[in-house]
Amino acid sequence: MGMALRVAPATRTTVGRDFLTLGDYTADEVLRLLDRAAYWKAARGGAAAPQPLSGKSVALLFLKPSLRTRVSFDVALHELGAHPVHLAGGDVGFGHREPTPDIAHVLSRMVHGIIVRGHRHEDIEELAAAASIPVINALTARYHPHQALADLLTLRERFGHLAGLRLAFVGDGNNVAHSLMLGAARTGIHFRIACPEGYAPEAALVAQAEGWAADTGGSVRIVREPAEAVEAADAVYTDVWVSMGQDGETEARTAAFRGYVVDEALMRHAAPHAVFLHDLPAHRGLEVTAGVIDGPASVVFDQAENRLHTAKAILEAVLGGGA
Repeated sequence: MGMALRVAPATRTTVGRDFLTLGDYTADEVLRLLDRAAYWKAARGGAAAPQPLSGKSVALLFLKPSLRTRVSFDVALHELGAHPVHLAGGDVGFGHREPTPDIAHVLSRMVHGIIVRGHRHEDIEELAAAASIPVINALTARYHPHQALADLLTLRERFGHLAGLRLAFVGDGNNVAHSLMLGAARTGIHFRIACPEGYAPEAALVAQAEGWAADTGGSVRIVREPAEAVEAADAVYTDVWVSMGQDGETEARTAAFRGYVVDEALMRHAAPHAVFLHDLPAHRGLEVTAGVIDGPASVVFDQAENRLHTAKAILEAVLGGGA
């Protein structure tokens, strides 16, 4: 800790770009983001920890509840030297009180970046298209790329590499599964998802991921039986069955996913060294048993912490800064 820490400048290819989905970033760029996240994790707390975003302001527009995403970006901005500007949905009237492009134009003249946690992915795409500053996706109904990046960092920390790993996802082919599948395909991971009929990931995104996996040596498979997906897996991942905004589907979803609980019996199909992941919040006794999520294989709180370090990597990449 005696040596001054130095931050390598963000690459010219990422500065000024949006971060809407991992699909917008090449395999090399995704790996660089993971390298930078690991750097920021090691550098945290150092006496000479740099602040490459000093003097910059970033708007945080959160239209849905958040714990890990909001705290990670807020703390990341503070520790990188930037000023977060918090905006609630009522403050902005996103798409209602005034047109989305007008919001983008106004914020583009006042802050250096926009972080949005919203509903429809099309809305954030419209905002980004009109903005002249980078827009960062902090979750939409279709994608959760920040979470996937933290997941990949967690796996790389545990196994030392990503290419060739076997990652099983059990449950809903939702926004978390979409981004995880894309991130796995970008990094050479063999991704298998077990889901009931009618709950598979979007076909267009599956095809996109399959194409990338062919280039990186990974693979993508959709199966029905959880045990088939989990067999010999290095990591097993699940998510809630009923996400925000799906409360009206609770009964139907609970019935559909009844056979998709990640319990101790299912984990025995995985490799002996397998880890368990969950993006949280979790419902013990529903999608996962307490014995699994609170057991020795669980890395869920490593995932949660890694949201902070990957937030720094994303912010550095799109907003610039350097040594």
